[in-house]
Amino acid sequence: MYKKRFDGRKFDEMRPIEMEVGILEQADGSARFQIGKTIAIAGVYGPKEMHPRRLRKPDRAVLKCKYNMLSFSVTDRKRMGPGRRDKEIGLVMNFALGKSIMLDDFPKMGVEVHTEIIQADSGTRCASICAASLALAHAGVPMRDIVSSVAVGEVGGSVVIDLTKKEEDHPDGATDIPIAYLPKDDELTLLQLDGKIKPANLSKAIALGIEGCKRISDLQKKALRKKYSSS
Repeated sequence: MYKKRFDGRKFDEMRPIEMEVGILEQADGSARFQIGKTIAIAGVYGPKEMHPRRLRKPDRAVLKCKYNMLSFSVTDRKRMGPGRRDKEIGLVMNFALGKSIMLDDFPKMGVEVHTEIIQADSGTRCASICAASLALAHAGVPMRDIVSSVAVGEVGGSVVIDLTKKEEDHPDGATDIPIAYLPKDDELTLLQLDGKIKPANLSKAIALGIEGCKRISDLQKKALRKKYSSS
């Protein structure tokens, strides 16, 4: 049984969070999101003319999300270039972010989201979604709400939020559940599960994750207000 977290946090306590909007001059919108030691940088380009033309949609814009974990971001050097996992997370980001963006305002156009993980200690897809959502808002892309995301799960039988890599590798087993959330609509836009968990603990984990996403959403909106008030 996992009774005390390795880093001393409470089971419902997230790691320290930092974020900044408008960090890339060449992007239409950009942001940095850090939770604990995990750092994601996102750049948004568009809405713009969609290429190749054969992929255009007559009634809406096409969202393309690209995720890349840099080779120096982890202790065990990652092979350079996008792998199968990177492509899978790019698709996950598309699903998580797609419902928040008013893509039907831009027929035949494209919106590109690029995220880079420059340092990783688990929760990279969630950090990427948070950074990308901030960057989309900074780019002025019409959105229904900011998407927030965090991982929850079970470690050694205990339900926790914001797992670290050490917790994911717990000898008694760990289950990772990344979620993304739209606070305004009270809607999950992402729910994945890697491992096994009892139904009661799954419900508890999702509820814990939603509360975490609400706290992250408040911080995201605060970061956007700070950017524009300083401008």
